[in-house]
Amino acid sequence: MLSTRFTKLVGCTIPIQLAGMGAAGSPELAAAVSEAGGLGMLGTARGGLNPTTLATLLDRTRQLTSRSFGVNFIIRPGGAPSQSRAHECIEQAANVARVVEFFYSDPSAEFVQIVHDHGALASWQVGSADEARKAAAVGCDMIVAQGIEAGGHVRGTVGLVHLLCEVLEAVPEVPVLAAGGIGTGRAMAAALAAGAAGVRVGTRFVAAAEADVHPIYVDALIAAKAEDSIYTRTFRVGWPEAPHRVLHSAIESAEALRDDSIGTVTNIGGTHATVSRFAATVADRSVTGHVNAMALYAGQSVGAVKRLMPAREILYELADEAEEFLRRRIELNTAQ
Repeated sequence: MLSTRFTKLVGCTIPIQLAGMGAAGSPELAAAVSEAGGLGMLGTARGGLNPTTLATLLDRTRQLTSRSFGVNFIIRPGGAPSQSRAHECIEQAANVARVVEFFYSDPSAEFVQIVHDHGALASWQVGSADEARKAAAVGCDMIVAQGIEAGGHVRGTVGLVHLLCEVLEAVPEVPVLAAGGIGTGRAMAAALAAGAAGVRVGTRFVAAAEADVHPIYVDALIAAKAEDSIYTRTFRVGWPEAPHRVLHSAIESAEALRDDSIGTVTNIGGTHATVSRFAATVADRSVTGHVNAMALYAGQSVGAVKRLMPAREILYELADEAEEFLRRRIELNTAQ
């Protein structure tokens, strides 16, 4: 297997991190990725999150794996957790998980200190070299550089290759993971060859058997090509003005509807909520209604999604392909 600064730091064997994907990032998916040798990430950006429901998610994940996993928090106004509960939730996560990761705000020394005080590693996903410097300055143990190719909500404004090079130069002392458009072993190998300590993969794992994703969403991913992944602000309800990347078919379907309410979703605690048209809600297995008109998040790697697969198979396919491409590169250079 490929050993890097990232794998040594977090205690995994394959330099692949599962992206934090909200409701799609279920305990079952996080555990499956970790059990296969990567770093599984529990998504917390979901309705009904509070210290009690988070404890249930953490307990379930730990029951399924004894290996290292992480927890992803979206830090934003109105996000999960709310500011009033943020400290308690971060402490809970850091007491159980190996990595606590943050996204979508300026790096916070306060949050990083909480993570460290409770024995975990702190990570921040960034979209610029300046943001990476801030993350390093507040003590983050690892940094994720997210290019504009990424699915879901997007912090980066330029392509991954350019961003990764800038971030690696800006924070050489911190392990950097590459995120955005990585769905094949060749892409993974390219990121590692450029200096990344690992890669962060989301879209491929949305089509994992363990992901909490509606079958209609999975079918749409399988049918899509790279050009069907659109950078937009269409699904803005609940997260105004935040750019994201979704399938073009979802935009068309949502714009064709006229009702403000297009379905329902079941929150963690079992309560039901209405899904508004253009809402940022993930189309998990609990949703009902016009699923094809919901936010079907997908990065430009979506063309690599060919079928529903167990997370373990996805992880091994990526790792084996990457290792083979890197081996060929070494042999080619040696022969010249």
